[in-house]
Amino acid sequence: MAVTLTPAAARHVTRYLGKRGKGVGVRLGVKTTGCSGLAYKLEYADEAAPEDVIFEDQGVKVLVDPKSLPYIEGTQLDFVREGLNEGFKFNNPNERDRCGCGESFRI
Repeated sequence: MAVTLTPAAARHVTRYLGKRGKGVGVRLGVKTTGCSGLAYKLEYADEAAPEDVIFEDQGVKVLVDPKSLPYIEGTQLDFVREGLNEGFKFNNPNERDRCGCGESFRI
């Protein structure tokens, strides 16, 4: 399974990388934290690490470290606007539960 982006997420990442003037894509991973155990990490990547698994969707590269891959395999990254707020949303088929604050999840 791959990690994919919606058209809105791809547009946002492409636009932001253009403004930055550098970068190869986004790095997606997980870290242990929060009430449910895991939280997503998302940052812009300036270069790929040798161990990264790289997915490309709609011209955007998503870099994932091998340790995070089992938790986020099949995830679709979306960019949404809800009222005055905007941000990335993770549609992860592996998620079994999410904490009440929405910051962490469990597989």
